[in-house]
Amino acid sequence: MSKQHLGHTARKRFGQNFLHDQYIISQIVDAIGPRPGQNLVEIGPGLGALTEPVCDEVDRLTVVELDRDLAARLRSHPFISGKLNIIEADAMKFDFASLATDGQPLRVFGNLPYNISTPLMFHLFSFTGHIQDMHFMLQKEVVKRLAAGPGNKDYGRLSVMAQYYCQVMPVLEVPPGAFKPAPKVDSAVVRLIPYAERPVEVADISMLNRVCAMAFNQRRKTIRNSLRELLSEAEILALGLNPDCRAENLSLQEFAVLANHCLNREHG
Repeated sequence: MSKQHLGHTARKRFGQNFLHDQYIISQIVDAIGPRPGQNLVEIGPGLGALTEPVCDEVDRLTVVELDRDLAARLRSHPFISGKLNIIEADAMKFDFASLATDGQPLRVFGNLPYNISTPLMFHLFSFTGHIQDMHFMLQKEVVKRLAAGPGNKDYGRLSVMAQYYCQVMPVLEVPPGAFKPAPKVDSAVVRLIPYAERPVEVADISMLNRVCAMAFNQRRKTIRNSLRELLSEAEILALGLNPDCRAENLSLQEFAVLANHCLNREHG
């Protein structure tokens, strides 16, 4: 398959795969449900597969695009350039709070490059206080990990952290043929709705992240072993948890208990 698509070459370093299946595109736009007056932000608009149909529904859309050629292309787009606020920036470093003007929450969406999707979501989680919802096209495996619960092989640090910040709802699956060039993996769209009130109390989010990272980095080990730098077996028992458990058996609530205890001990 030619990598030339409408005069733009898909760049591997940007992880570019362009969506072209009109039926899938309309399903995604329906799932997003854009309305005039909303504060919509698209990450990585690419060749405008989602940008154009979303612009048909709204009067204004902010797009964050790293690729200079694609940003220039959107600036000169014959039909939608007047509706676009184009920000040439790396979404991984961008301050999304700066777009929440007049206290209007953001509705974020995008076909995220697979090579940066997980760190980019962690970056966006830090702005959830300014976000109404997010709709992302991701590798199907990543969507499974976002939605997985304890005891599932896909359950990991991403599951725990995403579910601390957001309600996770898989929306639809997308076959490789919907893209040019076709990726080697299946894709899926997920809806993430940030909680107004978090489902558990966590005193320090970085400690929760640290405990999850340590536990899941050695997921075959029991938490007695994987967390021994942070907690003794006696402390785990005192918290009402079984030291013989593995990370994949602990709920978000239990990870919160461990993280809060570690923080109290460090500051105690």
